[in-house]
Amino acid sequence: TPKSFNATKPRKAVTLKASEGSNRLTLKDLEAYKDPLLVRAARGEEIERVPCWLMRQAGRYQKVYRDLAAKYPSFRQRSETTDLIVEISLQPWKSFKPDGVIMFSDILTPLPAMGIEFDIDNTKGPIIQKPIRTMEQVDELYDIDLSRLEFVSSALTHIRAEVGRKSAVLGFIGSPWTLATYIVEGASSQHYRTIKNLSYSNPDILEALLRKLTIALTDYI
Repeated sequence: TPKSFNATKPRKAVTLKASEGSNRLTLKDLEAYKDPLLVRAARGEEIERVPCWLMRQAGRYQKVYRDLAAKYPSFRQRSETTDLIVEISLQPWKSFKPDGVIMFSDILTPLPAMGIEFDIDNTKGPIIQKPIRTMEQVDELYDIDLSRLEFVSSALTHIRAEVGRKSAVLGFIGSPWTLATYIVEGASSQHYRTIKNLSYSNPDILEALLRKLTIALTDYI
């Protein structure tokens, strides 16, 4: 029995292959098996340069995105269809090769899987069909149904296969509080009067909603 061991979670073994026509591993061969630059930077490792990615990578500044949005005008269709998610996510990658590829999505994407339906208006933004402001409504919410979100995991798999180890694949979620502001207000708000009033007049309702959102988001991640 060894006296000591490394408790770090083991990483998957990989088979290193030399370049075609050579019996020796080159520096280029080894580079192909490195984790993406952004991942190594996040770990605090010494890196060869500063990673670069854009906060708003996929969007209206690219003609390819505008053309696709014209063909599929529903934002929810674009952000909840695996093929479209992959295509949009990879548009900036194909143009700029950033160190992080952001999966095209929305912070409200998980909500229908727990019983909160929404639409996205091209001018007004997200619209919650039935704002939640009572304990009865909170109680009606169910545990997040991950089977309704399989397009997310499928898109991530396809994006990772496309970029390999050349770039980090980035996903994102909204915080429980941010989602609660939409759910309670019913839409985007400048002053958030409804949720502020709820936090003072019925804090137990807001706390119950935040708790459910926290559990749902944890499962989603």
